[in-house]
Amino acid sequence: MSLFRLPTDRIDEVTGWISEQLTARVPAADPADRDPEFIIDTVGPAWWFARAYFRAEVRGIEHIPADGPVLLVGNHSGGNVSPEVLVTSLAFVRRFGPHRPFYQLAHDMVMAYPLIGTLLRRFGTVGANQDSARQVLREGAVVLVYPGGDWEVHRPTWEEDKIDFAGRTGFLQLAWDEKVPIVPFVNAGAQQTALMLTRGDRLARLLRLDRMMRLKVFPISIALPWGLNIGDLAGHIPLPSKVTVEFLPPIDLHAALGPELDREAAYEYVTGIMQDKLTELCEERGLPVIG
Repeated sequence: MSLFRLPTDRIDEVTGWISEQLTARVPAADPADRDPEFIIDTVGPAWWFARAYFRAEVRGIEHIPADGPVLLVGNHSGGNVSPEVLVTSLAFVRRFGPHRPFYQLAHDMVMAYPLIGTLLRRFGTVGANQDSARQVLREGAVVLVYPGGDWEVHRPTWEEDKIDFAGRTGFLQLAWDEKVPIVPFVNAGAQQTALMLTRGDRLARLLRLDRMMRLKVFPISIALPWGLNIGDLAGHIPLPSKVTVEFLPPIDLHAALGPELDREAAYEYVTGIMQDKLTELCEERGLPVIG
């Protein structure tokens, strides 16, 4: 019997069961899994690859405070193969060394990949949830977050010049509560590593992926080696697009917004700063992929 012919309550029961099974298969990401010795061994070759293949350029990294907890907030690009994450993480470690506590928040689906998930945990990747972020911030760590998540990373390529966090404001509450500065940063070029056609958000709702996998999209793109790439669950070979990442001056929400957090005002303030810089970076580019 087709899933879509089942009664709604039966469908909810089935999707709930699938969600439980998937969740059970995702290993808990422990900050203690971060391995500075592994990072020392991998950062050199990985940075050489990023520079050679993506012609990685990083600007403004001196804006990141030299010590103490910081929330790095960026725009997300490139589908399930996101070169700006690679470039940003490597640039941070190259400047501050492998022993400065540095963690990246990622979706459970990313952490579930057998080999990739293990490697990411050793580099400092933890689950994208408030508890994980609060824990490491309170220990003095730097945390990297992409609030737009799966929604922004799969936006159509012709919207690459737009910041789109889908109205998500959890990162603002986190920075406010923990009294840590936000260092915004933007990337240009990563969304050109494939031709993103649509997020497939309607298809995701139809398939109930949000309930089963916490996915609001089921993207469709044109990408190597698949041609037509539906779902991007297996990733893809990214085109060698030039990727530029630029960090901006720190933002103290308490100093900028006063004694009370107005999430809407804070959202417009932070994303507005990021949008202005992203527009500049995109205007610098001459040709697609080439940059």
